[in-house]
Amino acid sequence: MTGIRAGILGASGYIGGELLRVLLGHPRVAAVVPVSRRLAGRRVDGVHPNLRGTTELVFRSMDDVSPCDVLFLATPHTQTMDMVPGLRSVAPCLIDLSADFRLRDPVVYERYYGTVHTNPSLLADFVPGLPELYREQLEEADLISVPGCMATAAILALYPLSADGLLDGAVWVDGRIGSSGAGSAATSTNLHAERSGAMRVFAPAGHRHEAEVRQATGLEITMSATGMPEVRGAQVVCRGRLSTPLREPELRRIHREHYADEPFVRIVAQRRGLYRLPEPKVMHGSNFCDVGFALGDDRDVVLVAALDNLVKGAAGNAVQCLNIRMGWPERLGLAFPGLHP
Repeated sequence: MTGIRAGILGASGYIGGELLRVLLGHPRVAAVVPVSRRLAGRRVDGVHPNLRGTTELVFRSMDDVSPCDVLFLATPHTQTMDMVPGLRSVAPCLIDLSADFRLRDPVVYERYYGTVHTNPSLLADFVPGLPELYREQLEEADLISVPGCMATAAILALYPLSADGLLDGAVWVDGRIGSSGAGSAATSTNLHAERSGAMRVFAPAGHRHEAEVRQATGLEITMSATGMPEVRGAQVVCRGRLSTPLREPELRRIHREHYADEPFVRIVAQRRGLYRLPEPKVMHGSNFCDVGFALGDDRDVVLVAALDNLVKGAAGNAVQCLNIRMGWPERLGLAFPGLHP
């Protein structure tokens, strides 16, 4: 079978680098076209040193991109929406990893991103890039919007109970994220001297991803977020109240029923061991999202999920969506299990 041609806009960033790493080893991708406005003409492995010996590609300018079969948009929030109309002629399938087409309501978008959406008529055309909830729609989607990393974790943590109507009232989502979640553009808040050893609550309430979680689950969500002294990894702890009392075996059965056929969701809720609940450390480089749970007093429930923010939280999830869209096995190019220790 002849492979496809895949372009990456924003290929010099952290998500772009993960897309390159995955796509260069993908058995159905014949050519990868890395695009960077700032670094056109420079070698890819000069920016992504993990790719040394793997590729001799150089970054291209946008003017030097010929038609592709798929175009991944690892481009900045609030800037991507102006680019999409002009890119429809470059590739029949666009997979957007920015936040610009994640929310269906332009009013909600403006509230959380502080700017008016310039292409609101396209919002309804994008299919959410979350295979566990939207697989059938993704099979024929030409416009795909990949959720945020902590939003993906929170949605997958909450979905089994929210889909069965078993959560009552508001849910608090506490998100934790490594420094790579801020992107590769260095600012004073991301200097090693400032982040090392710090657990910075940068969004005490109203984090942007709460709108995505609310949209996907239909729940009343309040979300906080803390920057952790790690490079990779995202973890969410969701606290809610059950609409009816459940015991642990019933919770486990519900999770298994919802995720039994999902290739990249693992249920992790154990009574013993170092990793009794989902832990980002053991998921570096993998496309898995681990979900777990714990019961409190009465009807209180805690739902936990963890993933690699650059893989299942971004690039890996995008490639999983590509596999579905092309009718390929979902695990293609994504079989790496993670690292330990």
